[in-house]
Amino acid sequence: MRVRNLFAPLFACSLAFSASPTRFSLEQVMSAPFPSELTAAPQGGAVAWVLNQQGARNVWVADAPTYSGRQRTNYHDDDGQEIAELTWTPDGRSIVFVRGGDFETHRDNPNPASLPQGVEQAIWIVPAAGGAPRKITDGSDPAVSPTGDRIAFLRKDEIWSVALDANAQPAQLIHAKGQASQLRWSPDGSKLAFVSTRGDHSFIAVYNAGAQSVSYLDPSVDRDSQPVWSPDSKQLAFIRVPASSVAVGARRNASPPWSIRIADADSGNGRELWHASGGPGSVFHAMTAESQLFWGAGDRIVFPWESTGWLHLYSISTHGDVPTPLNAPGDFEIEHASLSADRRTVLFSSNQNDADRRHLWRVSVSGENPAQLTTDAGIEWSPVEISDGSAVAMLRSGTRSPARASIKIGSGDIRDLAPNSVPSDFPASALVEPQPVILSSADGLRLHGQLFLPPGANPSQQHPAIIFFHGGSRRQMLLGWHYMDYYNNSYAMNQYLASLGYIVLSVNYRSGIGYGLDFREALNYGATGASEFNDVLGAGLYLHNRPDVDPKRIGLWGGSYGGYLTALGLARASDLFAAGVDFHGVHDWSAELASDGITLDAAAARLALESSPLASVSTWRSPVLLIHGDDDRNVPFHQTVALVGALRKQGVEFQELIFPDEIHGFLTQKRWLQAYHAAADFLGKHLQNP
Repeated sequence: MRVRNLFAPLFACSLAFSASPTRFSLEQVMSAPFPSELTAAPQGGAVAWVLNQQGARNVWVADAPTYSGRQRTNYHDDDGQEIAELTWTPDGRSIVFVRGGDFETHRDNPNPASLPQGVEQAIWIVPAAGGAPRKITDGSDPAVSPTGDRIAFLRKDEIWSVALDANAQPAQLIHAKGQASQLRWSPDGSKLAFVSTRGDHSFIAVYNAGAQSVSYLDPSVDRDSQPVWSPDSKQLAFIRVPASSVAVGARRNASPPWSIRIADADSGNGRELWHASGGPGSVFHAMTAESQLFWGAGDRIVFPWESTGWLHLYSISTHGDVPTPLNAPGDFEIEHASLSADRRTVLFSSNQNDADRRHLWRVSVSGENPAQLTTDAGIEWSPVEISDGSAVAMLRSGTRSPARASIKIGSGDIRDLAPNSVPSDFPASALVEPQPVILSSADGLRLHGQLFLPPGANPSQQHPAIIFFHGGSRRQMLLGWHYMDYYNNSYAMNQYLASLGYIVLSVNYRSGIGYGLDFREALNYGATGASEFNDVLGAGLYLHNRPDVDPKRIGLWGGSYGGYLTALGLARASDLFAAGVDFHGVHDWSAELASDGITLDAAAARLALESSPLASVSTWRSPVLLIHGDDDRNVPFHQTVALVGALRKQGVEFQELIFPDEIHGFLTQKRWLQAYHAAADFLGKHLQNP
């Protein structure tokens, strides 16, 4: 049956809340701003980033030598309009940025605030020293020419151009087949490289501004991407992925493997520089960077590779040799990477020697002089070097300290660029330190997790408990505030639930990142067998057997892939899990893969359905709260529609919270707060005082 009253009474939560030594509200713990898009000016030493302050997103700048952050735009509404794609002009005096639009799936512009006048995706420019931003044109993906007089940009997957002078009129630069992306100016500004995607294959194309011609480099039936120019503007290196598709759930090996190629920009003639060996690493896996290839000093190409079963950095001479490892051997992974201003070193984050955090490192492009830049108990990511090489800017967080933009000048201490942007009532001192735990799945796999104990918890007293599953599934929850906004919010929610008296276990289940190729590409995961259900059971049994947990009051919550695991746990193990909150989860893998354009044969489609919560609705008894935005571009809204129909037939108690016009990762702070309040109320009703 359906429960009609969505918002359950707060009395049960309030009782647990009053037991905590220090009170804080969900609004307070969600109040810290979230930084992103950190980028360094090409000259002058400044850095810029985007700061999301309770839904209002703005561009911030910090200049040398004081590096005191200042807000450079003045958007103040929680309207769901993102700011991204920050690009400096070559003189370091202005910042070009894009406001609005869909930066992930590149569909129509989201309007989560349901603004009657509609929304746009537009390119803007703002002076770094201060002044009002100016709209340049509608579009996205701006690439500022090295000459500094114009930008190339995308509009409906086609390449346009416009001068940076006020009142300049844009014009379509190239009329060509395919969908254009990854615009890259040559260093001398005479040519523009881009990727032209043609469905089952893609080309690297070069537009010659002087000749007004387009040529294609070393074309094939394969998928070419990630072009990077040589410093003399004569060559490009790029990645080639074979056209033969890799079957769902079989990404450990590929034949033939991916490769790196180099082509002449004028003639288009190309050659293979290197190809991955068979076995681990034969399927390309990306790092988090502006480009997957760096053309370093001494004509060395830097790239990510999983040859050891762990994502590490390598470099190879453009003249051909054996790849040189840039990391020490070991069971860890690199993630965020950038090339230094002089192209001599690479900065990157990794979980080396600290599996559930990220720290920063630097190494030369030839593999010499590796050095760890950050070593504390925090989390650091997105390193960028200042133009003169005197400092490294970064984003960082801690267990109690929220994410913020920071800088390390020379060998000095790290300091924050905008410390006053954190509200004075942010409850840092009231937050708990999550404990690292190792637990066993039902089939014996070793899992990492983070355990949040209620403040002042009495170990002899039994508490209600909640298991959290992240989305992705290519994600990893950490021992602190997360580097992605979605999971930054999840961390805040877990802290809030702990303050209400719950023991909260965040589980890094199989098919996530951080623990190597075999863990990420787990056998029979997801649509090929739901092997992660063993991790759901293992986490439930871990809590069930703790003396400080009431075994009858264990709940689940998660979003996206975590919503899938929440629903799967409730469907298959209602005797273990008393209630759950499912944010926009996958409930039928066969329908999900079909919506992604993946064709399955009859056996694979049957297995996909059997791996789904909908296949086990007949044993689902525990109540669930379903939360979904109806403009979701990642998990179709029909996934929740179908589950609701099945739950009604089964007579399962459920509530629903539906957000018209909201997308997958809610773009408005208002919706996050509304969803988390509803989740806390629902769990309080069913777990605090069932």
